[in-house]
Amino acid sequence: MSATDIVPVILSGGTGSRLWPLSRESNPKQFWPLITDRSMVQETANRASGPGFAPPIAVVGEGHRFLVAEQLRDAGIRDPQIILEPEGRNSAPAIATAALLVAESRPDAVLWIMAADAAIKDVPALHAALELAAAAARTGRIVTFGMQPNQPHTGFGYIEMGEALAGVAGVRAVASFQEKPDLETARRLSTDGRHVWNSGMFVATAATLLQELAQHAPAVLEASRAALAASTRDLDFVRLDAKAFRKAPSISIDYAVMEKTRHAAVVPADLGWSDVGSWDALWETSPKDAQGNALHGPVELVDSSGCLVRSEGVLTAVLGLKDVVLVVTDDAVLAMPRDRAQDVKKVVEQLRAKGSKLATEHRRMYRPWGHYEGHIRGARFQVKQIVVRPGGKLSLQKHHHRAEHWVVVSGTALVQRDGESILLSENQSVYLPLGCTHRLENPGMIPLALIEVQVGSYLGEDDIVRLEDTYGRS
Repeated sequence: MSATDIVPVILSGGTGSRLWPLSRESNPKQFWPLITDRSMVQETANRASGPGFAPPIAVVGEGHRFLVAEQLRDAGIRDPQIILEPEGRNSAPAIATAALLVAESRPDAVLWIMAADAAIKDVPALHAALELAAAAARTGRIVTFGMQPNQPHTGFGYIEMGEALAGVAGVRAVASFQEKPDLETARRLSTDGRHVWNSGMFVATAATLLQELAQHAPAVLEASRAALAASTRDLDFVRLDAKAFRKAPSISIDYAVMEKTRHAAVVPADLGWSDVGSWDALWETSPKDAQGNALHGPVELVDSSGCLVRSEGVLTAVLGLKDVVLVVTDDAVLAMPRDRAQDVKKVVEQLRAKGSKLATEHRRMYRPWGHYEGHIRGARFQVKQIVVRPGGKLSLQKHHHRAEHWVVVSGTALVQRDGESILLSENQSVYLPLGCTHRLENPGMIPLALIEVQVGSYLGEDDIVRLEDTYGRS
């Protein structure tokens, strides 16, 4: 890493509830391939890799640590540092911990802070804007990217551009920040030539960020410093101290610093940017057919226009509809007019109020060793598919209320059962009686897939007594 390398900081703590039922807390939108065949976090990391960039820092919730690590690895991102938040405290504490981590060795390093879930079509234009922003950052500025409005959007904050910065071409001082406006105000701001959308990307040196946090948000900086000082580090993970981190005020960097600092600057840019914050926004940024339909998965349309139709596996047919959103997953269906996309949160809130796990969890659940997916459940049994990545290993465990049958459908399984080692290949099976100590491992070079049949009086995931775990889970 050279002294001029920019350090990407990827904030990956959002849940994207307006993209339910695809995006849920257990697997939010940044981990889904929404526009290309790569996930949003992979697209974000790839835009910030190669010559001129240091390995990235990702700030992520504890529960998504292995998901983000696996996706970065699959994207070819080397040597990332992953900061684990014990709980979400908004963007200011996340950015503070990243700046403190970088400042341990390079306080003059330029950080490029970005959300993991934005779409950008013109990457060369992005890199050109980044070069201008980095030059301004090295003079002590905190620079944001202002997106050129193409409509009176009420879901974005606006930045009023001030005078051009002396000696840094293409960068302007920030005159003011505007909150998300009403429609009439948005119409005025989007056409006056002085306002741009706030993209939520920031560029500044670690030293500048820490200086401004100390002045304008000292409680955020103090809690973040304490959480990092008491952190534990293993593999690529920096696990922040939970007690210290919870003392940080839950506040965005916009409120904590940007609206108060005298060093805010903006690079106006036209990047084809979208925050992909709703199904309507995804329709806008997606490729469309001749009738204006954005389609994903097995979909058939007849006499329909202006629709977004996405299926995660089930053939979905649409006849005679206009400007609608239809999303089909393996356990939920969402149908609505496209102009009601901002109201999806109301569905999620209603499901939460009823205690439904569908508000937050997918049928497929990711673990550090791979994933499992429920298929059939009865009064005293359930059937799951388990996929273990090469080298993956489940915890050594036992159950008080259920027995299990494992049938290998592809790959090779190494099973420990009460001290006995059993090697299984395709079409072979093993029985794990109630109370036995057991473990599953994939010693092969391809993913291991097996069918698990559980039988017992209680089948909850909390009926697991872990005796030993490679991944440090209790």
